[in-house]
Amino acid sequence: MTMKRHECDVLVIGSGAGGLSTAVSAAHRHLDVLVVEKEPVYGGTTARSGGWMWIPCNAPARRAGVEDSPDKARTYLKHEAGSHFDERRVDAFLEAGPKAVDFYEQNTALQFDLGPTFADYHPDAPGGMDGGRSIVARPFDGRELGPEIKRLRPPLAEITFLGMMIGSGKELLHFFNVLRSPVSAFYVGKLFVKFLRDMAFHGRPMRLMNGNALVARLAKSCFDKGVPIWTRSPVRELVRDDKNRVSGAIVDTAEGPVEIVARRGVVLAAGGFPQDPVRRKELFPHAPTGYEHASPAPPGNTGDGLRLGEAAGASVDTTLPHAAAWVPISRPVKPDGTLGTFPHFVDRSKPGVIAVTRSGRRFVNEANSYHDFCQAMVARCNEENGEVCAFFIADHHVLRKYGLGYVKPAPVPFRQHIRSGYLYEGRTLEELAERIGADPARLRRTVENFNKHAEHGEDPEFAKGSTSYNRSLGDPDHKPNPCVAPIRKGPFYAVKLVVGDLGTFAGLRCNENAQVLAEDGRPIPGLYSVGNDAASIMGGNYPGGGITLGPAVTFGYIAARHMSGAND
Repeated sequence: MTMKRHECDVLVIGSGAGGLSTAVSAAHRHLDVLVVEKEPVYGGTTARSGGWMWIPCNAPARRAGVEDSPDKARTYLKHEAGSHFDERRVDAFLEAGPKAVDFYEQNTALQFDLGPTFADYHPDAPGGMDGGRSIVARPFDGRELGPEIKRLRPPLAEITFLGMMIGSGKELLHFFNVLRSPVSAFYVGKLFVKFLRDMAFHGRPMRLMNGNALVARLAKSCFDKGVPIWTRSPVRELVRDDKNRVSGAIVDTAEGPVEIVARRGVVLAAGGFPQDPVRRKELFPHAPTGYEHASPAPPGNTGDGLRLGEAAGASVDTTLPHAAAWVPISRPVKPDGTLGTFPHFVDRSKPGVIAVTRSGRRFVNEANSYHDFCQAMVARCNEENGEVCAFFIADHHVLRKYGLGYVKPAPVPFRQHIRSGYLYEGRTLEELAERIGADPARLRRTVENFNKHAEHGEDPEFAKGSTSYNRSLGDPDHKPNPCVAPIRKGPFYAVKLVVGDLGTFAGLRCNENAQVLAEDGRPIPGLYSVGNDAASIMGGNYPGGGITLGPAVTFGYIAARHMSGAND
């Protein structure tokens, strides 16, 4: 039986931000593009993410009067990456990033909003900024996708409220203040009514936010330009022509295998390897069997792109000091008894929240970046020869005011989380310590020492609240330090944390044109990679909000530009 054959100019493998940005950029340059996705839905990890993109000198920042420069951003990235600074790829990113933003705004459905107070994660480092480099896709009405909304991957359930997506910044503050401000109560009530209407008529929210909006806007642009997205279509293998050029792939579809011929190039954008226990065992020191790790990434992100690249002669860069972007994860219990994954972005910075290991000691400025938080957690647990885990500690007042992890603030009930084992409760600190397996006396001393200074908004041990990034996620109404308050009165609560990821950094070695490199350092003809399949340009560090998606949409633009033969 003859295998079916499909011809195109560009084959994109994967449908997250990297893949879809490549597709729409290539289609705009009059290339015939096909996107294939092995899962039944499109959107990848991007659709589950916060959706922020770190792109210095972007148009929204320029419009807001932010003063930045490529040289300043380069200085910052050189500091952050250290000995792993990839000069040519960083320069390509900084040159093309602003052009990519302009292109998307002018030629696609993708529009951006600025996070003006979203600081770099190390704003006091050379070249760091207090805001202006992180942008997010503008909220999007899912009805504009028509029937294709049904194939859009839903957001990560754990970071929604009953399925309703919540934006960052001011919108999040309204949710925290819903019981204290009539304005906030009205705002949240209006959103909730719209959400209920959407659920009644469409079965899912239509007000798309964050990464869901980013994917929806890119997908809408693809559909508008005639780019098909084949879901349930895993790639079996790449194909080479008689000149040893990657010329397509064999794709398994519901109608059987199809040979895809790609005249200009094949782009690997399958989302890295966060769900591949074999490569996790190899590259994640905290996961010696590969299973001591929790990722909010979709189950399909199992490293297909890396394996396809290796089979074509590519090599994976495993030299970075960190193979992934670390984030503390807690495991809420779902109604069916399975464990969810809740990434802790905001609660770490709130006043009255500290983190301890089982020794009962603090180990980090909790309001520092999640990547830095996890590094400190692993280092302390290794030092103590214990399980790699930690616990957030808070009192009843803080729990009900801000929530803690998956536990929502008042008036949402929380007792079910105690019954499920997700939330630990103790009438005293000693009782809480017994529940979490910590040293009771040490936990008592830790809290008392913290409280002594927290009464005045100070944290001499770890300086919580000392940077603009720390403060941007604290409580602006809490004085004098938006990140520091004493832990006063029981009952006390704890949530267990383990190491998770927001995407992998180790990936295929690529050049400044997004071309995948062979072992000898030369480009493999016809093969490109963007997103988390490509090795990170951040040197294993995490400089700011959106350092995976910013390069993803930029190198998608770069790859399309290179495949089209353009020089702009």
